[in-house]
Amino acid sequence: MAKIGYHASHEQFAPEELLELARHAEAAGFRAAMCSDHFHPWSRVQGHSGHAWCWLGAALASTALPFGVVTAPAGGRYHPAVLAQAAATLARMFPQRFWMAAGTGEALNEAVVGAPWPPKPARNERLREAVETMRALWRGEEVNHHGSFAVEQARLYTLPPAPPPVLVAALTPETARWGAQWADGLITISQPRDKLRKLVDAFREGGGEGKPMHLQVKLSYAREEAEALQGAYEQWRTNVFPGEISEDLRTPAQYEALAREVQPQDMYRFVRVSADPGRHLGWLQDDLALGFDHLYLHNVNRAQREFVEAFGERVLPELR
Repeated sequence: MAKIGYHASHEQFAPEELLELARHAEAAGFRAAMCSDHFHPWSRVQGHSGHAWCWLGAALASTALPFGVVTAPAGGRYHPAVLAQAAATLARMFPQRFWMAAGTGEALNEAVVGAPWPPKPARNERLREAVETMRALWRGEEVNHHGSFAVEQARLYTLPPAPPPVLVAALTPETARWGAQWADGLITISQPRDKLRKLVDAFREGGGEGKPMHLQVKLSYAREEAEALQGAYEQWRTNVFPGEISEDLRTPAQYEALAREVQPQDMYRFVRVSADPGRHLGWLQDDLALGFDHLYLHNVNRAQREFVEAFGERVLPELR
């Protein structure tokens, strides 16, 4: 049975408010949750960027939901050994309720530590090494590694009862096919149907057949269409660019400059904008038909409680 989850956006809400929203989503019938993990927001108007791993402990303790996070375990901001320890601790305290997705990150978040920002192929290599390092530590092995990063005589003494699943975060068929070789599953974001189908096919053909597939759905719901569109434009217009354009930007102001020519009507190409819960339901049913078994709904505007309540009443019951 598919799980419909709530996406908690640290960029848009203070951590204490986000925790209340996760609780509200659980009460409304959402059965899973996930959150972002960034150092900066994508625009200054979003206005927040709490620490995901601190927040996850509180969220797991305050709800009964399974939680996941998309992170860059070797992007520069984190060291894989330290992140492996954090993930093991959460998996130990909350068995079978925590997963993580591994991506290569963006300069906006990873370059803050002053390390060089390598090209995509080098970041892929570093990511694969990071996942192998974390898995070895979760097995209780002593790890020594000298490659894209160094690990010296590292061993975890508090081990998880089972290794947390590690998904590949993929935005293109190429990344999905590559990640299918080593990941426990896939996570991607909503895209036009033909593009999403190609990504799913690449993941399955690359070795992902039978593995779980998660979709982070970008939507904007409000009681009025104009309100939904304006909310998407105000909050999410800096997030409509492909990675090859945006991943090297280093500040929210640079994202804002890139988005200067984006118009409100452009948002329909990137976000599912509608005031009709029935239309959102149809889109989500199409996602399930593609084979996704976990859908995480990210209402990109700020009207979170309105969205949670409307979907809890009119959308989630139809997907169970």
